[in-house]
Amino acid sequence: MALIVQKYGGSSLADADKIKNVARRIARTRDADNKVVAVVSAMGDTTDDLIALSEQVSERPEPREMDVLLSTGELVSCTLMAMALRSMGYKAISLSGAQAGIRTNSSHGEAQIAGMHPERLMQELDNDTIVIVAGFQGISEDLDITTLGRGGSDTTAVALAAAMGAARCEVYTDVDGIYTADPRLVPAAHKLDDISFEEMLELASYGAKMNPRSIELGMVYDTPILVASSYRDEPGTLIHGGADMNRQVGEIRNRVSGIATDTNVSKITVRGVTDRPGIAASLFEPLTEVGVSVDVIVQNASVGGSTDMTFTVKRTDLARAEQVVQQVANDLGSGEVVTASDLAKLSIVGTGMQNAPGYASAMFRTLADEGINIEMITTSEIRITCLVNEDQVAQAARALHTAFDLDTTD
Repeated sequence: MALIVQKYGGSSLADADKIKNVARRIARTRDADNKVVAVVSAMGDTTDDLIALSEQVSERPEPREMDVLLSTGELVSCTLMAMALRSMGYKAISLSGAQAGIRTNSSHGEAQIAGMHPERLMQELDNDTIVIVAGFQGISEDLDITTLGRGGSDTTAVALAAAMGAARCEVYTDVDGIYTADPRLVPAAHKLDDISFEEMLELASYGAKMNPRSIELGMVYDTPILVASSYRDEPGTLIHGGADMNRQVGEIRNRVSGIATDTNVSKITVRGVTDRPGIAASLFEPLTEVGVSVDVIVQNASVGGSTDMTFTVKRTDLARAEQVVQQVANDLGSGEVVTASDLAKLSIVGTGMQNAPGYASAMFRTLADEGINIEMITTSEIRITCLVNEDQVAQAARALHTAFDLDTTD
């Protein structure tokens, strides 16, 4: 009897009929002689509605209270799912993140999992019970409710699958798999049968619809993750450690597996920074303290003992980051702080690109031919990312999809 962990997104649980539909899918998995743990997100737009409600009663809601508030959305979903399964004649029980043994640090709103204690889950599974777990949440050492950030239910599901040694983790959502690009931007995009953990981590970090931390967990514990549609019984995309991404396309070996786009990007430039040891730390440590992650960083060559420092943050973090950076710039006696929010990240991702010539130049030539200016560039072993104007990101993604022969499914 295999153990299967499933995760269902909020759009799949938006109303009572959809909850019943998911309950039937869970029941079919149980009927196939499997033990089942199902992780659920909040129904539909519940999380957004709760955030809006909090803003109506407080200009600056405390992070601790926000976590308690937002955790209620998943609790509603998991209790209703357990009720639906029980009405169908199945043994089922709902558990909060704390009851499921998910221990976290105290970083409210973006908590990290610190330990897994799934003894209660294993006990219920041994009693032939289907366990429904509220995703997106855990409990700290101080017994405070914490949340894992947007997309945190993915992390919950993969963490539980890894901790319990599940055969696989199945993530069901409103898309039927991982695509070579965002189909809303690139009509020629097509679904991948499989993809490596490494490539999926890059795609997830740079715009694809998966939580990067969930992919990291799957990679570390070698837990295969299936991404599929919760509405249709069709094959999805398997994310695992054995995929060979050097796919044969026509008569060439194409190492680009996908195009990732992300519009949640802002750029901050600090002008006239004194060029001496410790300046970068003085600038970025305060951002870390307020929970702002920095991505692309570019420092210009020093001229006359000063330099310009440019970096990107999430657009949703810009106001907080700008306030911190302005204070640091004033303390350092630097020049003005300039921001821009009309940018997007555009990436090509593929295993082995760095060891094969021509991918960077082909990307840059394609963008140049489309009249698209590159603001910043960053790379990894399997990714090349450019910052471009947000208004041109769809055009750029389509052009790159064609240039790297991803339009064909052969």
